[in-house]
Amino acid sequence: MIDKVTTFESAIQMVPSGGMLALGGLTNYRRPVAFCKELVKHNQAVGEPKDLTLLAFTAGIESDLLVGAGMVSAVRSCYFGLEIFGLAPMFTYYTNRGELRVIEETEASLAFGLRATMAGIGFMPARAWIGTDLFKLRPDVTTINDPYTGEQLAAFPSIKPDVAVIHAIEADREGNAIIGKHIGVDEELTLAANKVIVTTEKIVPRLERADLVTQFVDAIILAPRGALPTSCHPLYQVDGEALLNYVVQVSDPISFKNYLPRILDF
Repeated sequence: MIDKVTTFESAIQMVPSGGMLALGGLTNYRRPVAFCKELVKHNQAVGEPKDLTLLAFTAGIESDLLVGAGMVSAVRSCYFGLEIFGLAPMFTYYTNRGELRVIEETEASLAFGLRATMAGIGFMPARAWIGTDLFKLRPDVTTINDPYTGEQLAAFPSIKPDVAVIHAIEADREGNAIIGKHIGVDEELTLAANKVIVTTEKIVPRLERADLVTQFVDAIILAPRGALPTSCHPLYQVDGEALLNYVVQVSDPISFKNYLPRILDF
């Protein structure tokens, strides 16, 4: 048996400066918050990693922490916010000032880009975006003609994250994990990324079934309540008070710096 259980300190070394970091979960559910906190702590101590391209199907507080810490230079997501709890304050601050590059994405462009990588090809054709102005915002996305029907299709370039971080409900030491029914694109991230880190609420001796399998997982980290203040059904709900406190008290770099010790628990 290969034991893939490791520490935050060891797993953080897998995240390269200038690389693409993909975060699993969806909106305010099962986000890898504990890992992002440890990543911020590491950056505060040594200045690395930095200049990250952040990829998230939807981005939330875990992503806002990285943006606020100055670790992110570009964002690829179809939504960045805290749902009913408000805007993501640091993402809003830096994008409004043009200090953060936002690569325009939709659900389709992210999904088809990941599928292209999974298929081992450079792009994935689809009808999405045809008839829209999105191509003006993404000149790297071109169109092709279907060689069989002549239909014009969008050609979404492949997306290959350097590292994907996913939070699980439980996992075994070999790297198999259960993530529940709200899967987002976590399974696709596991197959597309160069390295996959799974934080988990619990480590068990053996799983009867798995959503993520050992062949595609590089590291397992025990992180009880590691998704808070987002939820991890059925173990715990969203901590709405914590999210509201963050939105109310953080609005710019100074307030973020003052609030950071409270977020990171130091």
